[in-house]
Amino acid sequence: MITVGCAGFPVPATRYFREFLFVEVQETHLGTPGPGTVRRWRREAPDGFRFALLGPREIGQEGFRGGKVVETAMRTLVHVALELEADTAVFVAPPDFPSSRANKAVVKEFLQSTRDMFKTVVFDPGPLWDSDETEALVSEDGALVVRDPLNQGISKRPVAYYRLPGPAGHKSRYEDPAIEHLAEVAKSATHKEATYIFTNVDMFADAKRFRKAMKL
Repeated sequence: MITVGCAGFPVPATRYFREFLFVEVQETHLGTPGPGTVRRWRREAPDGFRFALLGPREIGQEGFRGGKVVETAMRTLVHVALELEADTAVFVAPPDFPSSRANKAVVKEFLQSTRDMFKTVVFDPGPLWDSDETEALVSEDGALVVRDPLNQGISKRPVAYYRLPGPAGHKSRYEDPAIEHLAEVAKSATHKEATYIFTNVDMFADAKRFRKAMKL
């Protein structure tokens, strides 16, 4: 099963809901979406629509170490998840977060602590971590590790979570050859489930083109 979606709503939510059945909510990373907004999303979303939540940035800024800041952030995230019936959380490490032995131990402990809160927990380790090594570190805890399939290859795990950041950063778009190559890569994978989230500036159009190339 392949799921395609975007990081946030690049178009009005009502239009987005007509095109996709999955979104990675970004508002939970920088703050908390208003209760009216959350209720409206839940009310307007079609049957079968799924929400994933991006973890509060304070968690990464605290180095995923337990404490009052992280506990408060997690409580807020869980509250929004309950309102949206969201069962997936994505935690992003700061880009300068090193893959030291101490950090690996802390991340592993943090991800373990979230397992009873979310059905699916995803860790985006940033550029300083090796994807294969990170997957081996957290796989026994059931967490997924974000990959860019065009630059880091396909995960060997049965369930995978991919984020497409743009070929040259957030403000770049994927040209047709790149979308076609991505489709070939996706078709060659043997996952039981795979999620592809576009996070670049043209995410809405690029995600639609990828879905068309996949004949989904």
